Formats: sequence, C-alpha cells, structure tokens
Amino acid sequence: MSLPGALVDTGPLREYPTFRRLWLGTTASGLGGQLGVFAVTFYVWEHTRNPVTVGLIGLFTAAPLIVFALLGSAFVDHVDRRRLALATTWGQIVTSLLMAAVAAGPADGTWAMLVLVAVAAAFSALGTPARRTFVARLLPADRLAAGLALNHLSFQLAVLLGPALAGLLTARWGTTVCFVINGIAAVAALIGITGLPATAPTEGTGRAGAAAVWEGIRYAARTPVVRAAFLVDLAATVLAMPMALFPVINQEKFGGSPEVLGLLTSAVAVGGVLASALSGTITRRDRPGLVLLCCAGVWGAALAGVGLSGQLPVVLALLALAGAADTWSVVSRGTIVQSGTPESHRGRVAALEHIVGTAGPHLGGLRAGLVAAGSTAGTALVVGGLTCLAGLGLISALVPQLQRLRSTRESPAPAHT
Repeated sequence: MSLPGALVDTGPLREYPTFRRLWLGTTASGLGGQLGVFAVTFYVWEHTRNPVTVGLIGLFTAAPLIVFALLGSAFVDHVDRRRLALATTWGQIVTSLLMAAVAAGPADGTWAMLVLVAVAAAFSALGTPARRTFVARLLPADRLAAGLALNHLSFQLAVLLGPALAGLLTARWGTTVCFVINGIAAVAALIGITGLPATAPTEGTGRAGAAAVWEGIRYAARTPVVRAAFLVDLAATVLAMPMALFPVINQEKFGGSPEVLGLLTSAVAVGGVLASALSGTITRRDRPGLVLLCCAGVWGAALAGVGLSGQLPVVLALLALAGAADTWSVVSRGTIVQSGTPESHRGRVAALEHIVGTAGPHLGGLRAGLVAAGSTAGTALVVGGLTCLAGLGLISALVPQLQRLRSTRESPAPAHT
C-alpha cells in the first residue's frame, strides 16, 4: 500500500459537517478528561503511597460502570440518545468541579475522591453507549471504519498531550487545576452533541426494561464475532493493562517525578497517534478480525518487555509499540461490533462494549496492583503480558470465524449529515 493510502482517511471530517462538529467537541473534552484521569491517579498516590489503593481507582470505576451501563441498556435504545448524552455530560462537569474542591482542601480526601470517581463512572456508563451510536448514524457503512479511526485519533491525541500537560500543571500548581480544566473542557462536548439530530426507537427495538437488557446480552453472546471481539479486548485489558502500575514503575525505576509519570502514559499515546495517522492501512482493508488478534498479541508481548526492562528509552519505546497496537485493535473491534449490530440493538450492544472497553482496563488495574503488591511492578507486567498471549491463542482456536471475518463495503445513506 502506498503512503497516501496508509494515512488516516479524513474524508468523514470534510464531507459530514455534523460529524465534524461532534469530533471537535469530543477532542477538546477528551483532552480535559485525560487531565482528570492523571490528577486522580497522582492525588491518590501522593496521599497513600500504596499501589493497592491506586488499584482501587479501578474498582471504584469498574463497579458503577458495569452496574449503570447495564441499567442504561434497559432504555438507551428507547429514548432520545442525544438528550441522554447531554444530561450525563452535565453530570460529569459537576463531578469534575467537586473533585477540584476535594483536591484544593487541606485534609486527605482520598476516599471522597474515590467516591467521586464512582459517580463520574456512573455518568459515563449512562452516556457513553449513547455517544458510541452517533458515528454509525452519521456516516455510511463504508465510512464507519474511517470515522472510528478518526475518533481514536482524537482519543490518542488527548492521551499524548493530556498526561504530559497534566504532569507539568501538577508539578507547578497541583491537581486542582487539572480538575477545573476538565470540567470546562467538557462544555465543548455539549456543543458538539447539541447539533446532533434527535433519535427515536426503530422497528425491532422492543420494550424497555429488563427484557431489553437481556436481549442485548443475548445478541452479543449469540453472535460469534461480536462475542470474540469482546473476549479479545478483555484478554488484553484485564490480564495486561499497565496504567495503574505507572506510579509504581516510576517510583521503583525512575525516581518518582511527576514529569516522568506523564511521559510513561504519553509514550503509549505516541504510538497510538502514529498508528492513528497510518490507520488507512487497516480501514481500507477488509480483515478486521485478523488485525484485532494480531494487534492484541503485540500489545501483550510489548508490555511483558516493559516489565523486563529498566532503561527509560527502552520502556518508552515498548509502551509506544503497545499504544500503536492498541489503537488498531480498538478500531478493528469497533468496526466488528458496530457493523455487526442492527440499529435496533446498537445502544444496548454499545453499553456492553463500553463495559468491556472501560471496566476491563480498570479491573486490570486492580489485578496489576494486587500482583505488584505481592511482588514488583515488573513482575506484574510480565505475568500480565504472557497470560494475555495465552488467552488470545485460546480465543482464536475456539472462534475461528473471527480470523476469517470480512468487512462490509455496502454504503447506505447516513441518517444525517
């Protein structure tokens, strides 16, 4: 493939104004969100110096996320998803400002911060599945992968710039300013969502309630490639997610400065941004299942290498490789899940995807913190990377349809441009 063909396809931004506005708002809000994530982790570490307590951030995020995502799936396909996204974004803004108040206080507010983390996760669990459905409604089928790649480029830019910026801001003014910026930046997301068309239930949606939740679960479970895509992501995140270990790795190997901590997370984003810039390599191909498996394998192997290395340049390079693999993996998973799900079930399946994509990493953070507490952060990374590879081999053997999957190239008109 030529270099122009490998570069990210920016056509959806040029051709679909509503998608462009949504993308710009999401990008600004995502940058603020990364400041908030960094600030929570640094605040808890500074006040406890305990890897298990840092790992609890994952538990306080994952538990409400799973519960509220499942509760939300009872009605997400039965309401105006635009209004739902607006309401939950307002909730996240208020929560960010309350976090700023806790961080500015003189007392140790670790447990108050963890409670607010849980509240923010609940709002995210209710609103993100609705937001995940917007791209498939705004873009035609043959532009879906490109739109998802652009969304992930937005995310990776935020991850690249956010932690490094947060490290500098925290070193100078403390974590409070990060939480305030996070709340203000979320207003951009409100602007992007406001311009979207209203949604209404489609034929085949069925009735809201517990039956709707169960039907979403049944659809994902009985569709082999969707089920396998979720399992691959869980193998990569629950078994090998490294982010909760970064403060410990930073302390054990590199002295514990906030600037280096920011570089560790930013290194993942450097690889993610490069992979996003070259996402045409995969979005113009038709083997998302094979890409998903290969990239998840590279992720696990690279993180095992991080656990074995004590040299900062090598660690940063391996984290960049892991970030690149993760980017292509996420785009491929989203293409598989969204193209394989009808509009009548898309909100419910998006809720499950949100649980897998967000709760998985936080549970992985808890797992990593527990292993590191009984050994070292390096050991936790090596064990996680190797078990990830073993899990991928099992999934590939049990669901061979994933490797053989071909993308659709049909191009129906988008719901709204």
